[in-house]
Amino acid sequence: MDSKDFNAIVGQYSEPLYWHIRNIVGSHEDSDDILQETFVKVWKALPSFRGESSVSTWLWRIATNEALSFMRWRKVRAALSFKSIDAETEKTVDADPYFNGDTAQRKLAKAILKLPDKQRAVFCMRYFEDLPYEQIALITGTSVGALKASYHLAQEKIKKEIETSD
Repeated sequence: MDSKDFNAIVGQYSEPLYWHIRNIVGSHEDSDDILQETFVKVWKALPSFRGESSVSTWLWRIATNEALSFMRWRKVRAALSFKSIDAETEKTVDADPYFNGDTAQRKLAKAILKLPDKQRAVFCMRYFEDLPYEQIALITGTSVGALKASYHLAQEKIKKEIETSD
């Protein structure tokens, strides 16, 4: 693959990858930064891409790993500054000038951001992106059974969070 292939990948996948990352991290600015970092990693790894998985699965894996790494970094930063990660998460949704959802969508976004990082990623891939469990398994390296259980638990946590936030 060459720069022409890379440009085609960027053109085709920028928007869906942005929304994938955004669903995980919750912030427009952070999502833009993570998307750029994702494409830097794609560019560097492109010569070694062997096609053992589809390009989209490969891209989602890189983007998911970048988003989860960012979330780990954000938790460490919050802990070092003695801030509550839940409070920081709430601010992410409330302070985002690009979030234009109604009250119910805001509650859903906040509830999703309270999920553990990997569970949030799984929930978003299934709920928002409608990816099949088999593809999510390839992206995350997790079994289909574990993904189904994780998704179900995420649904229950979100439902409980929304009910208690009234």
